[in-house]
Amino acid sequence: MAAPRVGILGFLHESNTFLGVPTRWEDFASTSMTSGDALRHRWSGARHELGGFFDGCAAAGLEPVPGFATFAVPSGAIAAADFERIAAALLAAFQSMGPLDGLLVALHGATVAESHRDADGEILLRLRALAGPSLPIVVTLDLHANISPQMVDNCNAIVAYRTNPHLDQRERGEEAALLLARAIRGDARPVMALASPPLAVPIAAQTTENLFLFDDLRQVLTWPGILSASVALGFYYADVEEMGTSFLAVADHDQALAARAAQWLAGRAWARRHELVTVLPSPAEAVAAAIAAPAKPVALMDVGDNVGGGSPADSLVLFEECLRQGARNALVVLYSPAHVDRCRAAGVGNSVALGFCSGRVKLLSDGLFTERKVRHGGWTHCDQGLTAVVETPENHTVVLTSRRMAPMSLEQIRSAGVIPETKDILIVKGVIAPQAAYREVAASIVLVDTPGPTANDPASFHYLHRRRPMFPLEPHA
Repeated sequence: MAAPRVGILGFLHESNTFLGVPTRWEDFASTSMTSGDALRHRWSGARHELGGFFDGCAAAGLEPVPGFATFAVPSGAIAAADFERIAAALLAAFQSMGPLDGLLVALHGATVAESHRDADGEILLRLRALAGPSLPIVVTLDLHANISPQMVDNCNAIVAYRTNPHLDQRERGEEAALLLARAIRGDARPVMALASPPLAVPIAAQTTENLFLFDDLRQVLTWPGILSASVALGFYYADVEEMGTSFLAVADHDQALAARAAQWLAGRAWARRHELVTVLPSPAEAVAAAIAAPAKPVALMDVGDNVGGGSPADSLVLFEECLRQGARNALVVLYSPAHVDRCRAAGVGNSVALGFCSGRVKLLSDGLFTERKVRHGGWTHCDQGLTAVVETPENHTVVLTSRRMAPMSLEQIRSAGVIPETKDILIVKGVIAPQAAYREVAASIVLVDTPGPTANDPASFHYLHRRRPMFPLEPHA
């Protein structure tokens, strides 16, 4: 008997609706956009859910049929025309696959288009309309998904990451493939339930290593009849109706059990919601503490300029605080194509004025690097564009990139000739995600309450579409 044929699709973007610049087709095409055999070549073996789809299909005796997959670095909402273009490419790939026995879809869960606030739900709605009601569809989502009822209604099962930093992406892809195999063969009939309490978890509290929500999740996963379960911490930089933390359970042919599990998880979270509120040091406090710290380097996480949340990676708040307080030997990575061009014009070994500081151009590189360890995002081959390294008289190192890159890998700076262990202060444009890498070199990691489009406090943002009341925005919700 021929192996069941399973289509593989992916469309991943974390959309920060508080950024004024839309995300375009070119942002996806220049980052990763593949179809057919190119998709298989790009993702087979990768530490990503798309790689997990291929591995899981092989383990379950399924024939993977690669269709279309794309992702872009987190940024603003997707322009309406570009969303339609990507959706059309994905749907055309689905229609070209021939008869299928099942479908695996990698989505983010916090994708927003100018024309569709629930862009993930819209994609699944269109897929279901083409596929018909009987084709099993299993979806993977990022842990930062804002899960909507429309997403749940248009697939058979959802599996979200369980770690932040995201180190289990391939495993979740494998889990999704194995669950789909059971559904195709009639060994299980997945049904889902979603519980979405009025709760937003601040980003600084979203590390899963010691978060009680994931202790509860592990307990639910042992319940008889539960096929899968997920905690989606949400993405509160997206102003959408479903914004917030949600809990999802997948049971075998038992809707009441799925509902009971999801509601139990939500109730446990709500009862302990005050434990999820965080207070962070100010930039001045954090830099002063870093200067005085006996063990170096100290990694200062620039929460308000978190590239993984869509920020522009150009904030000088922490670096200028270092200059004000007389700190020495700090490292900062900034996205600034204009400054890269200025360094290229000056040439290696020559002086350059950057406006916020001056120094000597130490190196120019192509910005290509490879990460071979398990890191947040599951990326292996990375491109931050032409990159310049400037050394200042205070021994500060300023790395300037011409493509925006989330700091998930130490190879981002090592490939530019920087040895992070030799620095006293590492300014990192992230919150939780970079810690998997930076724990290897930092004596301590400090999350800093910096301003910006990814600030820690949800009350920093003006919402038009979210649910009200919602904790902690309305403390007495």
